[in-house]
Amino acid sequence: MEKRQLSFLDRNPILKDALSLVFFVVCVILGTLIVNNFIFRSYNVIGISMENTFKDGDRVIVNRLTVSMSHFAGQEYIPNRGQIIVFANGSTSGPLTCGAEAGIADQYVIKRVVGFPGERVTVKDGVLTVYNDEHPDGFHPDDETRVSDEDGPKAFTAGEVDTIVPAGELFVAGDNREGTHSNDSRYKLGTIPYCRVVGPVMLRLFPLNKLRFFAEIPKIDLLETTADTLNLSAGTNLVIKRD
Repeated sequence: MEKRQLSFLDRNPILKDALSLVFFVVCVILGTLIVNNFIFRSYNVIGISMENTFKDGDRVIVNRLTVSMSHFAGQEYIPNRGQIIVFANGSTSGPLTCGAEAGIADQYVIKRVVGFPGERVTVKDGVLTVYNDEHPDGFHPDDETRVSDEDGPKAFTAGEVDTIVPAGELFVAGDNREGTHSNDSRYKLGTIPYCRVVGPVMLRLFPLNKLRFFAEIPKIDLLETTADTLNLSAGTNLVIKRD
């Protein structure tokens, strides 16, 4: 009977095991990169800017899949009004940048979407109001997202604001708007370009006794005001802005 010739790897089992281990590690790294970039990311909430919806130390999962699908289709991802999103913290002056600004501690920020391009957003006497073609007399978006005192924006919004949201950007605000607890579009944070949006929060993972899924808020159709008006590291332990 003819003797079967062993392959090189069969003759060198230690090398075979080493290559198998290397292949496994590479697959794990590639899988992690794919998940973090295109499916979901995990963040820690730091600070009080989103109380009482989120508390300091909460851990959230952000849905990257909806963003990835929009980008693969050659479109910008536009979140829904009232959704809570995470986005990269970039400069409000100079050329537009889509990534997180290097060298700053607060590279990623969590806020709630309030206004869209072409809309007028005002804050007066503690009330936030949005004006658009559909609501020329204004409406209060917090009425739809304030479920209770422990879920949604607080009743009082500090500051004096009267601004038009620029094209391709979002007006965002924290839920804890009393005083200066939330640095958001009312203040120096400014409006947020679409290309900086990492994605909407889909799950609070920790603390376990407050595990919660955040359902998609129905999409609001934006009415065109003018053609010009309506024209955002793969690590898994990134820190959200400290306010």
